[in-house]
Amino acid sequence: MSTVSINKSHKSSFIFLTTLFFLWGFITVLVDSLVPRLKDIFEMSYAKTVLVQFAFFVAFFVFSLPAGFILSKIGYKKGIVLGLLTMALGCLLFYPAAEYRTFSVFLIGYFTLAGGITILQVAANPYVALLGSEDGASSRLNLSQAFNSLGTTIAPVVGALFLLSDSVKTSEEINLLNEIDKTKYYFDEAATVQTPFIFIASSIAILAAIFAFINLPKVMQETPKGGYITLLKNKMMLLGALGIFVYVGAEVAIGSFLVNYFSDMNLATIVSQNETMMHIANTIASTFNKTFTDSDPKSLLGIFVIFYWGGAMIGRFVGAYLTKIMAPGKVLSIFASLAIAMILISINTAGLLSMWSILAVGLFNSIMFPTIFTLSLEGLGDLKAQASGLLCMAIVGGAVIPFIFGSLIDGFGFKTAFVLTIFCYGYILIYGRYKTKKA
Repeated sequence: MSTVSINKSHKSSFIFLTTLFFLWGFITVLVDSLVPRLKDIFEMSYAKTVLVQFAFFVAFFVFSLPAGFILSKIGYKKGIVLGLLTMALGCLLFYPAAEYRTFSVFLIGYFTLAGGITILQVAANPYVALLGSEDGASSRLNLSQAFNSLGTTIAPVVGALFLLSDSVKTSEEINLLNEIDKTKYYFDEAATVQTPFIFIASSIAILAAIFAFINLPKVMQETPKGGYITLLKNKMMLLGALGIFVYVGAEVAIGSFLVNYFSDMNLATIVSQNETMMHIANTIASTFNKTFTDSDPKSLLGIFVIFYWGGAMIGRFVGAYLTKIMAPGKVLSIFASLAIAMILISINTAGLLSMWSILAVGLFNSIMFPTIFTLSLEGLGDLKAQASGLLCMAIVGGAVIPFIFGSLIDGFGFKTAFVLTIFCYGYILIYGRYKTKKA
């Protein structure tokens, strides 16, 4: 931990806060795992399917500034507990949504869940940045975000094995069932969603109870007057907010549609006939005592999404070191260049090369959020808490860009849609170079 300049008296706080990064990473990607299932259940277009992401990420835009205000009134500790309890409520809403097959209740559940995550994001990101020197802030946040990526790495496995592990029938197929079989099908389908989220809600509630009793150092200062007005005039902070917007949008757009992209390329057949690929899939699945011998193709393809998010985890551990020995802006521009290269390879090839190259984008996504975030906070002093709220508002890119991405898929196909993500990473590349020159 000394490599990331953590104040010795704050090490335990850093560890507790890092559990939050793991939690919201896990849940955010588990939402992605539900996307292909909900698309099949409600027989939706790609654009409409992205309403799931829209409901989830628009909450960041709606709740970020109120979250900052709430935290200024009740403090970080109570704010964290409030955020966790709100997340637990969102998870519980999936129970009636699955029970009654009601898409609108799913959307409300996602929105509520994201509201809780927003409170945690607004609190935890600047908090970690403040637990030591400013020059080590990027390394600290990369390390915490590495555990966020650990959560995002585990989530696709859970999603593939428990949310995508059975075939969803079409409305025509359901109508052909007798009443007994139809009732059983609905019950089993609902339980597939309900069981994991009831367990998650219970775990979150326990974590909230733990945070209610632990001691966290007080680092919040009194909110400066006119803080938001001052920040909206700060060019560097606004450029950083745009960086967060396009980064989250690109990451979520790619992550949400990977299974569909693989299915579009008919990769299930290629993977199932490749001994090495099946060995990889079954090795991962064996952790949960599962096998892919007779599995649904979406579940088989979904297991490989672990490499997209796992790459982000590895990259953040590496990034915690690289941003310590190199200018963070330079590291950012290099990683953005490599992400663009991987997308270009994927859309211009086919088969397993196309698959592995798009999965490799996750590795180069790794340092982007924490690095952009800390670069945007540089030199803001007591305005960091308010700046965090504005930066978290920019996470709404995870709603806007995937919707455009999904619409492009509907109209022109996957390869054209991926051009949008190239533009996103292109901006991040320019931003990183700009910050390096300004340093």
